[in-house]
Amino acid sequence: MDIESMSTGSTILAAAGNWTVAPEHFATPEATALRRAYYAEVAGRYWKRSVTEAEIDEGLRDDPADGLAPPTGRFVVGRLAGTPRACGGIRLLDPVTAELTRVYVDPRARGTGGGAALLTALEAAARALGAERVRLDTRSDLVEARALYARQGYAEIPAYNEGQYAEHWFEKSLV
Repeated sequence: MDIESMSTGSTILAAAGNWTVAPEHFATPEATALRRAYYAEVAGRYWKRSVTEAEIDEGLRDDPADGLAPPTGRFVVGRLAGTPRACGGIRLLDPVTAELTRVYVDPRARGTGGGAALLTALEAAARALGAERVRLDTRSDLVEARALYARQGYAEIPAYNEGQYAEHWFEKSLV
């Protein structure tokens, strides 16, 4: 699958098949709905049960998305045939290292190329912020995410943080 990535000023776009990915503020209604779906899935998988709306609200308050806006980061929304189905964020850890966070593809759209398009856009956003590498942490139970990162050239590295839920750490060079 061919993925096109374009960076023009502050506009970053990735396109693959019926997918388009573009920057969007994390607080728009569509971005918020995707962030809530992300949290519901990762928390539900961790707790092995459905989560309540109150638990989602609390989780989003405890992990604010403030760093996912310029000048320290970006948030993107992926649309499959125009319908919002994916999201992700990138934030600078230091001047040359960016971190992926809140990477999510709606289960109904998995396997359609959205994850690859999302990572292409997030990597372009990281480059635009001056990053030379991208890192991320994830959990063992998020097997789809770990497989996506490996397919997209991310390699496991030693722990670079002490995240409460982090069990695997990955990195990819952007230069």
